[in-house]
Amino acid sequence: MRIGIDARKLHDFGIGTYIRNIIRELANIDKTTEYVLFCRPQDTAIAGELGPNFRAVPERSAHYSIGEQISIPLAVKRQGLDLFHAPHYVLPALTPTRSVVTIHDCIHLMFPEYLRHRLGHAYAHAALWTAAHKSDRIFTVSEQSKRDILKFFKVPPDKIVVTPNAIDEHFNAIPSEEQVVNTRERYQLSHGYLLYVGNIKPHKNLERLIEAFHLVREQGRPELELIIIGDEISKLQSLRRAVHKYQLHRWVRFLGFVPDQTLAVLYRLASVFVFPSLYEGFGLPPLEAMASGTPVVTSNVSSLPEVVGDAAILVDPYRADAIADGILRVLRSTHLRLDLQQRGLARVKEYSWHRSAQRVREVYGEVAMGQPISRPQ
Repeated sequence: MRIGIDARKLHDFGIGTYIRNIIRELANIDKTTEYVLFCRPQDTAIAGELGPNFRAVPERSAHYSIGEQISIPLAVKRQGLDLFHAPHYVLPALTPTRSVVTIHDCIHLMFPEYLRHRLGHAYAHAALWTAAHKSDRIFTVSEQSKRDILKFFKVPPDKIVVTPNAIDEHFNAIPSEEQVVNTRERYQLSHGYLLYVGNIKPHKNLERLIEAFHLVREQGRPELELIIIGDEISKLQSLRRAVHKYQLHRWVRFLGFVPDQTLAVLYRLASVFVFPSLYEGFGLPPLEAMASGTPVVTSNVSSLPEVVGDAAILVDPYRADAIADGILRVLRSTHLRLDLQQRGLARVKEYSWHRSAQRVREVYGEVAMGQPISRPQ
């Protein structure tokens, strides 16, 4: 059997984590199936790291372009694939073989106002519709995402297979003392801090996080800093205005991208990890923080309660005062912090890339053999 996987987003946040871990675990559990990875030319060496049954094919077409709608199907046909996996929601309509797709979330349909123009919304809706209806199976990462897909698209529930995300292994490793000291010195971490990790798109709710941070400082924690890791602040001017409004220039720090090893240390040194997102298909950063032994405050909406279970403080993300109260509860109670740390470390163990990849491989086999979807009687 020959299976193709679109790996062009290998180094992206979120989806890149999914691709890297799924193909790594497939390499561990399956030594006989031939896998063809469609990669950016600079990433083709990845196949040699995975095993002799992996082969990389350069693919230069741009994401969300007309070019990929033509180039990907032609590449699939040239490679003689039995199955093609699109690990993002774009599955070209002309794909000439059986296919599976991973739809991580329905963010573009839930919050269409966040797209820059109507054309972007139309493209996203058309791509998601095609992926949902053309594919033989749909993978998604949470039961909440499955419900969202069923809300927007009339597909059989059994067509959707939930394969949860998990954390990268390096978050389980304890950093060396030298790494901790170097990170403290480099980022001048002389005070306690709240930490957010992710992008700064509007649904991430960072303006309310900044307001909540202001409230926390006003209620007796003026020494705290807020560190935001992800995109640069210049991409969303409203964040700059929020920082200016509360005169927090010295206390809110935007670090941009940081290497994984540095990120692992920053998670461990944080007083509280705060993730007040309005919508997530899964929400991996709270699990990464839990694996690092850091207490988590996150939203009580979307997939986040499903992901964190009873191992985090859940708050109303639409109220800055509720976010602040959740943070202060953790900061004021040593007992609560220790309890959340223990619960978090246990919760993380419930998620496994190995188990998810095993299920992915099972579905590959079912689809390649033409096994129909089981439908309720």
